[in-house]
Amino acid sequence: MRERIFSAIIHKEEDLFVAECPEVGTVSQGSSIEQALANLKEATELYLEEFPPPQAVHSLLTTFEATVNA
Repeated sequence: MRERIFSAIIHKEEDLFVAECPEVGTVSQGSSIEQALANLKEATELYLEEFPPPQAVHSLLTTFEATVNA
């Protein structure tokens, strides 16, 4: 086994934090950021036991502008 680094995107929905791993597509939640991240790690590790990722998985994080009617 070897360790790899994955990305986590975390946002708050009402009273829970939702964490998503964009490289794999796993999602989890928790009552704190730390718990959501720990749950995401567990979900991702379980997923990768069945569906190993390709050798090179690289994400790109960027921003964009959108017009919002406020």
